Amino acid sequence: MLQHGERSMRRADRLNRIERILYDAPHDGLTPGQVAERCGVNRTTVWRDIRALEDNGVPIWSARGRYGILRERYVTSVRLNLHEATALFLAARLLSRYSDENHPHVARAMEKLAAAMPRDMMQQHIQRAADLVRERRERPEFTRMLEQLTEAWAERKRVRLWQRPAENQPARARLFEPYFLEPSGVGYALYVIGFDYLRQDIRTFKVERLERVELTTERFEVPPDFDPYQYLHNAWGINWGSGEQIEVRLKFPPGRVTQRVKESEWHISQQIEDLPDGGCILAVRVGATLEMRPWIRQWGADCEVLEPPELRAEIAEEMRRATEMYGKRI
Repeated sequence: MLQHGERSMRRADRLNRIERILYDAPHDGLTPGQVAERCGVNRTTVWRDIRALEDNGVPIWSARGRYGILRERYVTSVRLNLHEATALFLAARLLSRYSDENHPHVARAMEKLAAAMPRDMMQQHIQRAADLVRERRERPEFTRMLEQLTEAWAERKRVRLWQRPAENQPARARLFEPYFLEPSGVGYALYVIGFDYLRQDIRTFKVERLERVELTTERFEVPPDFDPYQYLHNAWGINWGSGEQIEVRLKFPPGRVTQRVKESEWHISQQIEDLPDGGCILAVRVGATLEMRPWIRQWGADCEVLEPPELRAEIAEEMRRATEMYGKRI
């Protein structure tokens, strides 16, 4: 016969399981019978447990005898050991450095993360990172668009979006299915990847360039063959190009530059060839070179483009123009 403590523990485990089942439920929810079948209990027990979850503040919705959890109001609880907390602290620092605007959701997420830290020192540093985010410029229109895209992505709902046009052309609405959100360190930008009905193909939009986003009630399913990680596998940042790989070979001189290049994995495809003089050649295969150019430029004369020829010519022309510009001012 189960003791009281054992019964309480078993019910606590079941409540956690039902909470997770409802959180992962499809958009139209689950019936108590379906939940009961997954938990191996009767429907009456599930009814009581759902009520108990509601009493404990879990935001459960119900409609036509089906149940689910309001994800936008759901608050998770996380317990971290010291090393897990350190990993999230480092992630929070990167997030604060790459958020170039006052993003309220980023700041609040950091504050909640700080509260979960097992050490006061970490709490103080993450709270400070949140304060730094709040000190940056406010862009409420960007926040609203991101909220719409986030909800659409999570709930599998189509959106209508307007991209800021070039040459003062009027923006027009396009129906779009958001499949994935991806940040990029190049320009501290955020991108949404999905199916664009106007082009009838997968497209990537920079969120900062959107003029407006409207959520619709139309639902969609992500194609089973769409894998965002595979799409981004060959990208230097976010631009994966046309699907064909381009081999880029860069030569670095001996000394501290080569040492620095060899310290990091810049791309998953990279290969480093040591040269007799102590320098090295970095070779990568990418879908497009556009996002590599700022990275190449930052090395200045310490990076020579060997391949492809067109990229070598473009960088050489940029350096020629820079030489002319600075030469005029000497």
